[in-house]
Amino acid sequence: MDSGQVEQAGVSCDTLFAGRLHCLQHRSGYRFSVDAILAAHFSPPLPGATVLDLGGGCGVIALICLYRWQQQIASVSCLELQPGLAGLASRNMAMNGYADKMKVVQGDLRNILDFFPAESFSQVICNPPFYKKNSGRPCLDQESFVARHQVHCTLQEVVAAAAAVVKNRGKVVFVYPATGLNALLVTLHQHHLVPKRLQTIYSYPDAVAPARLVLVEAVKNGGEGMQVLPPFYIYERRLGAYSMAMQRCYDPDIGCEQ
Repeated sequence: MDSGQVEQAGVSCDTLFAGRLHCLQHRSGYRFSVDAILAAHFSPPLPGATVLDLGGGCGVIALICLYRWQQQIASVSCLELQPGLAGLASRNMAMNGYADKMKVVQGDLRNILDFFPAESFSQVICNPPFYKKNSGRPCLDQESFVARHQVHCTLQEVVAAAAAVVKNRGKVVFVYPATGLNALLVTLHQHHLVPKRLQTIYSYPDAVAPARLVLVEAVKNGGEGMQVLPPFYIYERRLGAYSMAMQRCYDPDIGCEQ
């Protein structure tokens, strides 16, 4: 596909997996980052899975799931608040030929049961707004501000939405700043989502640098016991190339090994 054929003013067509997956994004709006790549690969869906990309932006997590595991996924839905991003997700769905397995819904996750039945997904994946309303890095445009800051929903509301639509014993995956891990774990437990796997994400190996992100997989009404995985390094060293683990996330054939 010639990306120039689908680009328009204000929109770029970017690719993943050696050009096999195409993704339209607003040039000056919210653009996905490594957070979404990691979240999409952290917990491969089981055969027959029904997956929800919660707060999906341009739909990149849903797209990656279908690229990696299309044969074993029954369906993927993407719920996005902002109409402009939901529109891009719909276009991305069609452009990559996933209309038979993917659905995009524009709506507010605080009213999630208006869009999906309770306990209707076997897995929910979420890259939520990281920053509280008056904190975090500044954004020059409203789309990025809403996507990155908790102006239309709190962490409590995001977790409550995930808990409402995931099946009993279903999986919920979150990527979140490492500094907010305590709040995330407490909030998950409050909604009967029991953390089962946790991985810390570092920029690169360093004896003193703190973790940047955490990936958490929780199970609704799951039992006790959590597996803490080895650290994941995005880069092999400071100012270096991607680590081998990160390179696998972008490999068109291998995928990320956790």
